[in-house]
Amino acid sequence: MYIKSDDVGHENELVARNVRRFRLERAMSLGELARRSGLSKQTLSKIEQGSGNPTVETLSLLGAALDVPARRLLTEWGTPVYVQRHDEGEWTDAGNWSERLLDEVYGSGYVRTLVLRLERGGRQPEPVGPHAAGTLHHIYVITGKLRTGPLSEPVDLAAGDFVRFPGDVPHQHLCLSDRVIAHMVTTLPQVRQISPTVIQGQS
Repeated sequence: MYIKSDDVGHENELVARNVRRFRLERAMSLGELARRSGLSKQTLSKIEQGSGNPTVETLSLLGAALDVPARRLLTEWGTPVYVQRHDEGEWTDAGNWSERLLDEVYGSGYVRTLVLRLERGGRQPEPVGPHAAGTLHHIYVITGKLRTGPLSEPVDLAAGDFVRFPGDVPHQHLCLSDRVIAHMVTTLPQVRQISPTVIQGQS
């Protein structure tokens, strides 16, 4: 049985991103994933390139090898990282003001808004542990330079830049200038199997 969808290409690309993401997060080589799943490296390579058409059985084997439910391979969990640079945004005249759309995320759930302030010090800050599944961080840099995002895919931002990235993986906030001030929104989808809270004290 194969994945049924109105857009099989989109589904295959989604599986490709998730398989590669989960494999890299676990520091697992393609050969090791092949060994654990019982699938060939050639099959896995095609899946990660989005050119494969995995069966339900194949997704089950991959899920077991990556230690995630197979359905997570078919769910968009905040990837890929989305960046909008300061000179890429479009301003729209809204009458008495102008607005710049940074991002749109649909659905309802937990939303936490804060101002993030960092100062460069002598010690390297510790990585932030993963939050609940489905957590997204949305960061707009007001002043300074910031390195943030998943440990496997960090991005460098300057004032006016925006990024959205998954907060359910180990990530970091590293000050690259003397000081950084950023506006940060954390969202968590309100679904039955996910607790609608984020651990306090973790940004």
